[in-house]
Amino acid sequence: MGDRGYEEAVRAAGGVTELARRIGLSQPSVSNWSRIPAGRVIAVEAATGVARTVLRPDLYGAPRDDIAVARAREYGLLAALLARAPDAAMLQRLARLEGSDAALGAAHEALAAAAATADAEEVEREYFDLFIGVGRGELLPYASYYLTGFLHERPLARLRADLETMGIERVEESEPEDHAAILCEIMAGFVDGDFAARAEEQRYFFDRHIAPWMVQFFADLEGAKAARFYRPVGTVGRVFLGIETQAFALPE
Repeated sequence: MGDRGYEEAVRAAGGVTELARRIGLSQPSVSNWSRIPAGRVIAVEAATGVARTVLRPDLYGAPRDDIAVARAREYGLLAALLARAPDAAMLQRLARLEGSDAALGAAHEALAAAAATADAEEVEREYFDLFIGVGRGELLPYASYYLTGFLHERPLARLRADLETMGIERVEESEPEDHAAILCEIMAGFVDGDFAARAEEQRYFFDRHIAPWMVQFFADLEGAKAARFYRPVGTVGRVFLGIETQAFALPE
């Protein structure tokens, strides 16, 4: 018997191939899932209409470590929004994000407000202008570029070596592994337990592959000329990774 959430997603989409197409992955990648990865829950929910409480009840159903759940959700949200432009269904779900007086809650509230008034086709064009472009987008969300000024450089090689050591295999993705979306998805997997990693390994990965550049990337996203919907996405990422940086700096 397979994982119920995964089976429900495949059924609702009309098969593994169609599910993979809807979320922008290859069919073999989705076929290899044993359950919906934490970083893909929001995207799969938007693509299939299957509630996150069904897809991953361990994350969105019965209570567990509240901090771990919140961190996995945050990384998963950022991964989904950086991997591709949200469609109309996902924008509707984002519009229901709740805020609070805290900085991250205020960033969520701003993102919800942006999603409530956003047009999916306009957001798709914005995503293209920001991250793809004709020739290149306004921003290049890769560790190699931010750290060296070039793509496919030593930061990517170091990342691939660390992923191999951790037993995380590369799947057929269109992007190099040092893309911000993939790094956020990996962190969601660490927090959620999809990838086996001790606390010190998570700290090592964050300090080596995320902290040196990604806060600056999100700050740049906040100020990007093409950013409208994605401006509050940048704020969410910058504030959240600031919290993560402070947390990982605490003595164990």
